[in-house]
Amino acid sequence: MSILKFLKSKYFFIQIAVAIAGLLIFIFALKFWLKTSTNHDQKIQVPNLHKMSIENVNRTLEELNLGYIVIDSASFNPEYPKKSVIEQSPEAGDFVKEKRKIYLTLNPSKYRDISIPDLNGSTKRHAISQLRSKGLNVDTSYTYVKDIGKDVVRGLLYKKKVLNPGDQLPLNSIVELVLGDGEGN
Repeated sequence: MSILKFLKSKYFFIQIAVAIAGLLIFIFALKFWLKTSTNHDQKIQVPNLHKMSIENVNRTLEELNLGYIVIDSASFNPEYPKKSVIEQSPEAGDFVKEKRKIYLTLNPSKYRDISIPDLNGSTKRHAISQLRSKGLNVDTSYTYVKDIGKDVVRGLLYKKKVLNPGDQLPLNSIVELVLGDGEGN
């Protein structure tokens, strides 16, 4: 039998029809299986977790059959409770399927600590700029001590306690400068 006769034969057309039917059955079976195994129509709305403690987040997400992963702690934000959720991904109101993970960023329990630089002998202006660049606030009332240098830093105070270089203070703490009065020997 030649190839041309075979291509015109009834047997060839039956084989093509069987192959097309098999392919269509396979596609429909695959589509049905994917729809049932991936829960395509299921969706759970992500709740708003902002300002919730991690215990409340755990309880809320367990009820919805969702999980969570804490990915980071951000800079301390005093507007949020300690160890509460600052950010979440996916956002509140988005839709997810069951057993999905919500990624959370938590508020630390306090500001990060800043190391006190050695400013003894610096000018008042230099000391203020150094402290502000580190994230500390400088009290506008100064303590003056007898010293030959006027407005030269002779120490730092925090809540009336003497600070030494290398001491740690929380970010945004208020530091008081001890300055020379320019009248000493």
